[in-house]
Amino acid sequence: MHLLRGAVRTYAWGSRTAIAEFTGRPSPTAHPEAELWFGAHPGDPAWLQTDDGEQSLLTALREDPEGQLGTGLLSQFGDALPFLVKVLAADEPLSLQAHPSAAQAAEGFEREDRLGIPVSAPMRNYRDRSHKPELMVALDQFEALAGFAPVDHTIELIRALAVPELELYLNLLAGQPDADGLRALFTTWITAPQPHLDLLVPAVLEGAIEYVRSGHKRFAAEAKTVLELGERYPGDAGVLAALLLNRISLRPGEGIYLPAGNLHAYLRGIGVEVMANSDNVLRGGLTPKHVDVPELLRVLDFTPTPEDELRPEMSRDGMELVYRTPAPEFAVSVLSVAGDQCGHEVDAPSRYDGPQVLLCTEGVTVVHAKSTSLTLQRGAAAWVAADDGPIRLMAQEPTKLFRVTVGL
Repeated sequence: MHLLRGAVRTYAWGSRTAIAEFTGRPSPTAHPEAELWFGAHPGDPAWLQTDDGEQSLLTALREDPEGQLGTGLLSQFGDALPFLVKVLAADEPLSLQAHPSAAQAAEGFEREDRLGIPVSAPMRNYRDRSHKPELMVALDQFEALAGFAPVDHTIELIRALAVPELELYLNLLAGQPDADGLRALFTTWITAPQPHLDLLVPAVLEGAIEYVRSGHKRFAAEAKTVLELGERYPGDAGVLAALLLNRISLRPGEGIYLPAGNLHAYLRGIGVEVMANSDNVLRGGLTPKHVDVPELLRVLDFTPTPEDELRPEMSRDGMELVYRTPAPEFAVSVLSVAGDQCGHEVDAPSRYDGPQVLLCTEGVTVVHAKSTSLTLQRGAAAWVAADDGPIRLMAQEPTKLFRVTVGL
C-alpha cells in the first residue's frame, strides 16, 4: 500500500480553488484545475509515493502485474487497470458529449489509425480502444444535463418558453414522441446552418428570459441553464440540444451513471467520477474543441430516460455504502467511520480480492493493510495492491473514504 499522488489536468472550464482546497494546497491556483486523475491511464498516470521516491503506477503494474492487480483481474482484463478515478471540478459547463460502446471504440480506434491520425491530434476522436461508462458522485451541489428527457416533459418545456420559432419543431416532436422523434429533432438542430442558428438561438434565449421574469418555477432551472449556455456559446446548436436533456441537481453523496451513448454535459460542481480507463469523447457542441457531429450521431442513444433511471441503486453493508452499476470495470462504494466506531479499529468489508484505490473526502484515518499502515486525510489517496488487502481503518473523527475496485 502506498500514498497515491494524482495527476492534475488543467482545462479552461476547471476551478482555481476547488481541487486545490480539496487537496490542502494554496488557492487560487495559477491555472484552472479541472480534473485530478488517480489511475494508470497512459495519458497521465498517478504516482506511488515509495521509500525509494515516486514511481508511476503504470510502471508498477508493468513490473508486477500479478502482485499489483491479482490473478482474477488479470484473467478478466489483462495487465491493465480497467478503471480510472477522478476528482472533477467544474466552474463552467463542459462540452456536450457522449462516449462510445466497446465495439464502437474498438472500430473507431482502428479506423482512425488506418487514416494516420496521431493519437495526440486534436481532431482524434478515439484515443484508445475502450468504452467509457462512468459514475459521477457529488461531493457538493453538482449540476448536470444528462440523458434525453421523457418526450412529454420536453414538449411541456418548449410550450412553456412560448417561442414562435420553435412551433414547427414542437409539432414535429409531438407527432413522433419517441426516440425516433428525438433523433430527428436533435439531428435537425445539430446540423442546422449557422445563419439559421443565429436566428433561432437568440429567439430561444428571449423566451427563456421572459419565462424567468414571469416568476414561474416549473422550468426555471432549465430556462436559466439555457441562458447560461447561450451567453457562453452564442449561436451554438448545443444551446438548443439542452432543451432535450434531463436537468439534474445532485446533492452530496448522490450520483448518476452514464452508459455508452448517453448525451450529457456537466455544468457546475465538484464530484468523484469513476469510469472505465478511457479518454474517448465524442463532442457535439458547447466547446472550442474538436466537434464531430456525424460520429456523435453514430454513437448516441436517443431512448428517452427519466432522471431516476440514471441514478444508481444504492445499498448499505454496515459501514459501506455501495453504488451499484452494471459496469464490469469498476465498483464504487463509500466507507464511513462515525459514532462509536471512531477511536477503534474496524474491518472494511471485503468485497473483492483485487486492487483498490482509496480516496479520503472527509476526516482523517489510519489505513492498515498487510504490508504497512498510512494516514489518509481529506484529498489524499492510497493504492492498495491486490496482494496487500484486506484493510482496516482507525479514525478518531468522522471520516469518509471512496473505495474503487473492479466490478463484481
